[in-house]
Amino acid sequence: MIDRKLAPDFKAIDNINLIKPEHTKLDNGCNVYCFNSGDQELVRIEWVFNNLRFDAAKPLLNMAVNTMLTEGTNTLTAAQIADKIDFYGAFLQVDYAYENSQVTLYSLNKHLHHTLPVIMDILTGSVFPEKELETFKRNQQQKLQVSLQKNDVVARRDFNKAIYGDTIYGLGATFDNYKSLQRDDMLAHFKQMYQPSNCTLIIAGKIEPDTLTLIKNTFDKSWTNGETPTDITQPELQPAKELFYFTEKPDALQSAIRLGLPVINRNHPDFQPLQVLNTVLGGYFGSRLMANIREDKGYTYGIGSGLGSFKQGGAFFIATEVGADVCRSAINEIEKEIDLLKTQLVPDEELSLVRNFMLGSLLGSLENVFSHADKFKSIYFAGLDYDYYDQYASTVKNVTAVELKELANKYLNFDQFYKVIVGKY
Repeated sequence: MIDRKLAPDFKAIDNINLIKPEHTKLDNGCNVYCFNSGDQELVRIEWVFNNLRFDAAKPLLNMAVNTMLTEGTNTLTAAQIADKIDFYGAFLQVDYAYENSQVTLYSLNKHLHHTLPVIMDILTGSVFPEKELETFKRNQQQKLQVSLQKNDVVARRDFNKAIYGDTIYGLGATFDNYKSLQRDDMLAHFKQMYQPSNCTLIIAGKIEPDTLTLIKNTFDKSWTNGETPTDITQPELQPAKELFYFTEKPDALQSAIRLGLPVINRNHPDFQPLQVLNTVLGGYFGSRLMANIREDKGYTYGIGSGLGSFKQGGAFFIATEVGADVCRSAINEIEKEIDLLKTQLVPDEELSLVRNFMLGSLLGSLENVFSHADKFKSIYFAGLDYDYYDQYASTVKNVTAVELKELANKYLNFDQFYKVIVGKY
């Protein structure tokens, strides 16, 4: 009988085994990666497209086109698309990110012959109806109006603009941006971007031979390429020269703070040890920033730091909302915590806790085959391979306090931080 008074034995994580996909390429140029695992007759199919190069004159095209894919085709209305998907117990969603956009279908294997033709229709015949487009623009403008009343949203927009400049990463949409969306531009964008040569198809779940054959047959011969995308790269980051940004709101009860600076992306050898340093500072609930700013000082309900990684670079950031009357004090405490990382070694006990948290988080995130596919996407679209995760585990286990101190001095110069404050200061 288990003695509930005794804690389970502690076991170190030796290695992390990831499911690796089988790869094939369709005749139309679409790369297909299959993660075959699981007992349930369910598959998740993702069509991932590289976004076209950001155009500052038409900044919302990538986002608007992907968001409106399900609003109607040459043969189906938005309501008919939803009814067909719902009738077979499937789930369809579209997702937009800075560098990629995707269409995702969850479906039972036995119903794929009904659901796949709907996706095929969307990817080849979306028409962005004028009425739905006007509704989309109106709804997005209303959401923007509400969002701009929130200090943290304004701070994030201002910070991204300062760090990334006039690129897709620094875009803060305006009312006029939505107003200027034109259906003809969206149709031209759609025809160039949503074609097989610009698509990676990722399938995860229980994949029977006939299931894979059905998918290939549906999205090979009848899905053809048109005009080759002119450019799927993104402009290089353009950080601003000004480092301090303050938006005053006299009636604010809280001030939003966002601090940080451009750094390396995940392709750089320092990125993984920098992730360990970030976790120590503000990357989990037991971090130093949480212990100081929340637990000790009581300035905030939450504070955290993070690393953003994109093809054209990356950024380190700290974000929080604090009482308006303690904004300066909170920033001073943040600077003190960064200075401690630069002058004192992280104690062994603290570093051990962070190691266990990071490895445990990675292991805990691999709860099903879909999670393994997500891990693959993170490295595939960054141009990396599975050695990245082996190296990650090794780095987390072996990085030393001395190395972390050196990294703090190399990358965390508080005088070079972009500082964005919205509220009172």
